[in-house]
Amino acid sequence: QVQLVESGGGLMQAGGSLRLSCATSERAFDNYAMGWFRQAPGKEREFVAAINWSGDSTLYGDSVKGRATISRHDVKNTVYLNLNSLKPEDTAVYSCAARRGAKAAIDPHEYDCWGQGTQVTVSP
Repeated sequence: QVQLVESGGGLMQAGGSLRLSCATSERAFDNYAMGWFRQAPGKEREFVAAINWSGDSTLYGDSVKGRATISRHDVKNTVYLNLNSLKPEDTAVYSCAARRGAKAAIDPHEYDCWGQGTQVTVSP
């Protein structure tokens, strides 16, 4: 089981930027595609971004497209999510997930392991 630990959440201001990190000690990290999802209170889990195992293919959810960048650093076994032009509606618990295999995916059911999540709150 891959252990994933998110960090970088907190209270942000609208219009600002955030960088979330998801670290793992998994040595075979580069065998996994990685994704970020978020869930706001009372709402369903929403796909944010995903990156394939090699880092050369990415997917983004419609609500963050143009504002988000997902990247990975395989030496550090870490995946990052940068999100700019923050909006109050970006407020949610952000979780990273790992998927065995090469391809990124938008369906959360295709992911095998999940982190605990980090709270992001964007004030107006």
